[in-house]
Amino acid sequence: MLAALSLTSVAGCQGRPVPAGPEPETIDHSEAHVLPRSANGRDYRLSIAVPDDYAANPGRRYPVIYVTDGYWDFKLMKSIVGGLVYDKSIPEVILVGIGYPGEAPDYGRLRRWDLTPAEDRRGDISPGDSGHGAAFLEVMEHEIIPFVERRYRVDSSQRVLGGSSLGGLFALYVLFTKPALFTAYIAPSPAVPFADDWLFKQEQAFAKSGKPLAARLYMTGAEKEEPSYLADVKRFDAQLREHAYPGLAYQFRIVDGERHSGTKPEAFNRGVRFAFAPVAPEPDR
Repeated sequence: MLAALSLTSVAGCQGRPVPAGPEPETIDHSEAHVLPRSANGRDYRLSIAVPDDYAANPGRRYPVIYVTDGYWDFKLMKSIVGGLVYDKSIPEVILVGIGYPGEAPDYGRLRRWDLTPAEDRRGDISPGDSGHGAAFLEVMEHEIIPFVERRYRVDSSQRVLGGSSLGGLFALYVLFTKPALFTAYIAPSPAVPFADDWLFKQEQAFAKSGKPLAARLYMTGAEKEEPSYLADVKRFDAQLREHAYPGLAYQFRIVDGERHSGTKPEAFNRGVRFAFAPVAPEPDR
């Protein structure tokens, strides 16, 4: 399970120090940190929960799960992780939700900026409002992960990245850009057709490069998804299977009866189990 912790604020939305104390919102008693302004000029808020026995085991390090869209999915993932730890399906873990500070952030615009690796020039998206995934990945690698690992006892050999929809697109982008940064990736209903199939081309180029791909990937689609969207997810699954990376442990599932967002509870539950299957306290039989 994940422990209750006091809330902490590290820096203000503009990179200015702020007094320690509770922020306007607490998230299930987990710690919250607003980071100093990042190298990409943006501000991030991390929600972090640690295992129940964290304080009692000062010499122990724990695997870590990073989840995008933390303002939506941190609480969901915290509940999922708690149940899986109780059932001994996964080891105890540290959970990190990545979000944005402020009283009323425009999540749709903020996430589209950060989570998309290429610019989409469709008429309903303003120029420059997408395609900054590379800069966000740099922030993840050089600022967010080091921040977490300086302050928490993380086992850096067991990092997992999860994200749904655009978050799933970003997770897959990382997999085919810096695959060794995480040991496992969870991508429910990923937005694979974004920007004229950009990700398909990225994966194709990676396959042709001959670079090794040693990771675990769990990807899903939703049965009741928009048909064309689900068809694209299936098409990406077929492309992955065609390339048959020797070092990639891969599982794909259609979540029956669910639409785009309703698929997340089952997809994340099964994805977390798959991510930690090699180190599960009680392996599935």
